[in-house]
Amino acid sequence: MNRPALTLEDGLLLASRVFPAAIFWQSGRTKVEGFALAPGTVELFRDEYALPLLDPGVAAVLAAAAEHAFPLLLVLGLGSRLAALALLGMTLVIQLFVYPGAWPTHGVWAACLLWVAVRGGGRLALDAWLPVPPRPATR
Repeated sequence: MNRPALTLEDGLLLASRVFPAAIFWQSGRTKVEGFALAPGTVELFRDEYALPLLDPGVAAVLAAAAEHAFPLLLVLGLGSRLAALALLGMTLVIQLFVYPGAWPTHGVWAACLLWVAVRGGGRLALDAWLPVPPRPATR
């Protein structure tokens, strides 16, 4: 079976997965040492981030886990839409509660993540190589 040549859209979808993933991954790496939270991470969530309705210790663990798991999935293109939506949710929380003045940066992240959420990971994603179950017939 001949696969068509890669397109500009394939490259842009890859970039829209990799670049936001790198930002979140790097942020996640600052929150841990080995497999534990880095000293000062909980204080960061308590003093600087000050998220409402969430204990700083819980928020720190959830953020560190999410900033490692979802970028990895996004780069691999495995569960691309879900990973993009999860990071988009984190972006919205950061924008609304942590750094509301950083909307130009968050807007760029959101645009990339929204495009992946809508279009999927593209042909350069593992998702594209997974078997798709047949859809039930409609009447």
